[in-house]
Amino acid sequence: MVLSRSERTRARLVACALELFEAQGFERTTVAQIAAAAEVTEMTFFRHFASKELVILTDPYDPVIADAVAAQPVGGAPVIRATRGVRQALRGLSEPESELVRRRVRIIAGSPSLRASSIGVNAATERLIGDQLIAGGASALAARAAAAAVLAVLTAALFEWARDEQLTLPAALETALRTLEGER
Repeated sequence: MVLSRSERTRARLVACALELFEAQGFERTTVAQIAAAAEVTEMTFFRHFASKELVILTDPYDPVIADAVAAQPVGGAPVIRATRGVRQALRGLSEPESELVRRRVRIIAGSPSLRASSIGVNAATERLIGDQLIAGGASALAARAAAAAVLAVLTAALFEWARDEQLTLPAALETALRTLEGER
């Protein structure tokens, strides 16, 4: 696959940002340093990312997950509908570049400000899932609780996977979802 100039620049910005975040920490890395490392201007950086946080927090999977939850048969328990939707979405996605994702999650886990910012990103996903569950007939409370629980177990799985080199991402996510469903 041939990347456009814009896609190559964006990828270079992400790569340089990750290297700097790992070397000196997220909080101590500036946009100017990222732009300089990528050999672009700060203006170019901001054409690709509205903030430094979005270099690492952007998640393209959220709409896919919400759509998969919406596609689940209505009438079942909201948490089961949500976990099945997440499973369906994960099966339909291409395998992420595991090492890149693992690096991103490690950086988030190690940065108090990024962990706090990730709560906002998760809240948006939680809202999308909850809205789909409500549209399928669940009460608002049951839908919001199910969505929050799913996001919590997925986050726990991601942080554990990033820490444990022996754990695969699919295994971590499946264990988290099974745990939420009450399985051992």
